[in-house]
Amino acid sequence: MIANDAELKGTQQRIAYFEELLAKMRITAPPETFPLMAGGFRAEIERMQEEVLEYLTRHASQPPLAQTPDKTGQPLPSTTP
Repeated sequence: MIANDAELKGTQQRIAYFEELLAKMRITAPPETFPLMAGGFRAEIERMQEEVLEYLTRHASQPPLAQTPDKTGQPLPSTTP
């Protein structure tokens, strides 16, 4: 989850980078392998976009959402120091 504006900016830059990769792959990748290659990037872009929207639709005075637990029920480690 995005916890601050610096992480927001980093996530937005990562989304833009992945979108640029997809734009290049549309032209350079073989048509038969492109759907498989693009699928992973698309899923990651959608996941990051969801995080961005979650962050942007919470008022600045609200604390960030808690980390989602992993499969064992343990919270995921924070990406912020």
